[in-house]
Amino acid sequence: MKISQEDAILIFKNVFLSKRYGARRLMSEFPGNRWTLGSIDSLLKRIRMTGTIVRPPGSGRPRSSRAVEDILLSHEYKPKRHRSARGISHETAILCSSVHRIIHSDLQLKCFKQRRTQLLSEANCISISLAAKQPYRLQ
Repeated sequence: MKISQEDAILIFKNVFLSKRYGARRLMSEFPGNRWTLGSIDSLLKRIRMTGTIVRPPGSGRPRSSRAVEDILLSHEYKPKRHRSARGISHETAILCSSVHRIIHSDLQLKCFKQRRTQLLSEANCISISLAAKQPYRLQ
């Protein structure tokens, strides 16, 4: 079980600095808490290495949006070199739904599939613009 911030401060201030207990001794001293030996051990290791309980910035798993962003924006100046979200998913081994979420949420871009449509004639353009100007009426 993960150790909460309050428990980590308690361990750091009261127990670790004054009594120098190890992980097993801490578990026996506080039997009511549901800590695991590994979580206490990693906390004590972090305290020994850095002298604090705060995680250093940049630690942890890197976000996969960087890889998707690099692939998407590398084709900005090369026309007809685009990739679909499915192609990016295949190339980076990231789920297709995650690629869509990264594109939409993290990068604030829209992903869509371009489709060919028929060209509109002048008469069609005029009728569409006239229909847009008229209010909708029930008959």
